[in-house]
Amino acid sequence: MDPTRATILCIDDEEPGLQVRRMLLESAGYRVICARSGAEGIKLFQSQPADAIVLDYWMSGMNGIAVAREIKRISPGTPIMILSAYGTLLDETLGLADVWLRKGEEEPQYILNKLQELLQNRNAKQLHVAPPAASQ
Repeated sequence: MDPTRATILCIDDEEPGLQVRRMLLESAGYRVICARSGAEGIKLFQSQPADAIVLDYWMSGMNGIAVAREIKRISPGTPIMILSAYGTLLDETLGLADVWLRKGEEEPQYILNKLQELLQNRNAKQLHVAPPAASQ
């Protein structure tokens, strides 16, 4: 997928992290929309669908797992990257998070590469969906 046409929804209740991710993604050519809470992120996703989601795990009000669960309910094929201070993938994220990254441990280029992989995998799956059978 051409990154200049991909829209990424970033969700984080901490402004500094949100702005850093926005700058990183925009510098790579993505269109970025941001939300400061899980509830706001879900509302934005419903009105402005995104090609992928990058969200914080630990947010007040609604954590990243609850947000991921709702986004997957709305759009099961949307890839989700969860960023966390936790070092291991929590069991509750299985089937929800396509990528789980520990904050501050990966270089920005690694994050961009993982996001590009998610988008490419999503597009490949969409291309391989069988067309509906012709009715007779």
